[in-house]
Amino acid sequence: MGACMIGWAHSRFGKSEAAGAEELIAEVVGDCLRHADVGPQEIDAIFLGSFNNGFSRQDFQASLVALAVPELRFTPATRVENACATGSAAIHAGIRQIESGRARRVLVVGVEKMTATPTPEVGDILLGASYRKEEAEVEGGFAGVFANIAQAYFQAYGDRRESLARIAAKNHANGMANPYAHMRKAFDFDFCNEVSEKNPIVAGPLRRTDCSLISDGAAAMVIADTDTALTTAPRAVYFRAAEHVNDFLPLSRRSKTSFEGAARAWNSAYERAKVGVADLSFVETHDCFTIAELLEYEAMGLAREGEGHRIIDEGVSAFGGRLPVNPSGGLKSKGHPIGATGVSQHVMAAMQLCGDAGDMQLPRAELAGVFNMGGAAVANYVSILERLK
Repeated sequence: MGACMIGWAHSRFGKSEAAGAEELIAEVVGDCLRHADVGPQEIDAIFLGSFNNGFSRQDFQASLVALAVPELRFTPATRVENACATGSAAIHAGIRQIESGRARRVLVVGVEKMTATPTPEVGDILLGASYRKEEAEVEGGFAGVFANIAQAYFQAYGDRRESLARIAAKNHANGMANPYAHMRKAFDFDFCNEVSEKNPIVAGPLRRTDCSLISDGAAAMVIADTDTALTTAPRAVYFRAAEHVNDFLPLSRRSKTSFEGAARAWNSAYERAKVGVADLSFVETHDCFTIAELLEYEAMGLAREGEGHRIIDEGVSAFGGRLPVNPSGGLKSKGHPIGATGVSQHVMAAMQLCGDAGDMQLPRAELAGVFNMGGAAVANYVSILERLK
């Protein structure tokens, strides 16, 4: 028994006037059910992804969904958390519930309210996704963790700051077409490549334009078993693969210059879906920092280790390239509300596959790859999606 996305909704990412997660959830749940043409009584389970970890004093957030749609009052609701891959973890929980036969339709919601928290506190909260015993004192917080990855990579393979600047410029250009994006503002290569008052160093070699944004937002989807989707739903985007591979949490226990867990997740997904990287039409990947996207080119098999820069330098991952990466603008432009990110990535991919991406629409969108990770490539989730209906 397979699983399909049959409807979705997405809030605008950015600095929201919503008071908290409850209000953000309410922005998407009703619209999602309507888009799926599903009544609340037809939802068998709810899975909500929220990192929280101090962003809100209101925890137990899965129980907030029924406040948005009171008819969901007695529907089982569970919160899922897996650092920055929280949204994908919630999706996987929904898929497994369907595969077990315990549900025909599940509602998945991802949400985070981050901007009400002072920036220094945000940095400390996010360090909860690192190994505090060894990494809590890293200068620059989580940006410092990825700065250390970048420095190790540059030492091994050469300075690739220009390639990182090209990734940032690409994703900001793509985000200009995304009505849900936090920052719909183009920054050209020269701006991203130059250290300036408006683009200062954040940590190590990473500039502000190399770092994703602190954002609020929510996204939701309804997932149904394939038979239900094909017979009753208005659309069906099929999970040809949904794979999860974990790696060690401490960076000291693994290589800083490759994302081995991510590569294993991609390879497992290719095997499950019976496809290869050359079959993909586009990818939505986890560019929390530009160095992450560069390493992910290598993990997904686009380039050999140490040669990820060629993918951006030669235009392979551009909107009009052989394999567009982050046509939505990615986390870099769209924003990164932690719990919502994985759900958002899947919604963006489904919109492309259904021809509903508006100004973001690619000329060819037949098979999508989605990569969402928790921590520094610790929890690695890969989906391969195609439209059935």
